[in-house]
This record gives sequence, structure tokens and C-alpha cells, in this order.
Amino acid sequence: MGDQRGCVLLFFLAVAVDQSTAWSVTPSDLLGVAPQDGEYFSSEVIYCRDGSKSFGKDLLNDDFCDCPDGTDEPGTSACPEGKFYCRNNRDEPQILFSSRVNDRICDCCDGSDEYDSGVICQNTCKKSHGSNSNPDPDEEEQLFTSIKDLRIVAIVEFVLASVMIVYGLSRWRARLKRKRYSLRNLASK
Repeated sequence: MGDQRGCVLLFFLAVAVDQSTAWSVTPSDLLGVAPQDGEYFSSEVIYCRDGSKSFGKDLLNDDFCDCPDGTDEPGTSACPEGKFYCRNNRDEPQILFSSRVNDRICDCCDGSDEYDSGVICQNTCKKSHGSNSNPDPDEEEQLFTSIKDLRIVAIVEFVLASVMIVYGLSRWRARLKRKRYSLRNLASK
């Protein structure tokens, strides 16, 4: 019976792990990159915009300036010539010099320029498009992540409940066998 419980537990844990990876989300936008430039940064080998050299995708936003024009660091302050794109959801997008990224001053109204400075920026975007506007992509992603997390919690709770039920049933069966054995011993005396 112990082997069966272990198999059941392993099965449900495997399902839970498989489901949690199936629901994982990867952000479609790169930090500091304008939406229209997303395709430019999508290949494995990216060229500096000034044509001086190329770099691998793993060097993008690695906080080391590989391109003289700052192409490789759109989301950091590593390059003096770099530019950071503020999405400013529901407000006008904005382009900053990369020196203003993580400088502890909230320059983007959505606070995206201070992602690693320790400063918590309040979203001051106007949200000028009214209540009939399309949902904020960041809010949608957060909602999706919350739903994903709830699904994972539900799976884990289901696994735990299943294990408890199997364990409870095995204990109940063991007690029932002991009672039957005791009754047989009393009846035979």
C-alpha cells in the first residue's frame, strides 16, 4: 500500500510541475526597447545600429557597453550614448538618455526607468484614454500571472488533499483489519 501512495503522490507532483511550466509566461517586450524595435532585438545575433560590431542576445542589457552607440544596453545606464524607451502605458511614450536609468529619480511616469534602483515609483501616467480604453498590457500580464499562480496553488492543494485522502484511507483500512483480526481472535477463544 505504501508503494501505491508514493506512486500516486509522484504522479500528482509530476502533473503539478508539468502544469506550472505550461502556464509560465515570458515577457514579450524587452526593457527599454521601443515596441517597433522589438523585432530588431529578437535574433540571436544583433548588430550595433552604427554597424561597428555585432553581439549575441546574451549580451543585451548585461550592464556592459559593447556598442559605442549604446544599442546593446537599451535598458541600463552602461552606455553614455544609450537611449531608454519609457512605455508609459496609457500615456505618451518617452525616450530618456540611459544615464537617467536607475538614478533613483522617477523619470518615466510608469516608473519603468527605476526597475533596479530600490526606489518605488508611483505610476503618475495620466491614463488619458478614458475607461473605454484597451487594458494595460502590464496589468493583463500581472492578472495572467496571478491566475497562473492560483492554478498552481489549486494543483498543489489537490495533490495534498489526495495524499491526505489516500493516507487516511490506508489508516482506516489498517484499523479495520486490526478490528477484524481482534474479533476473529475473540471468536475463536
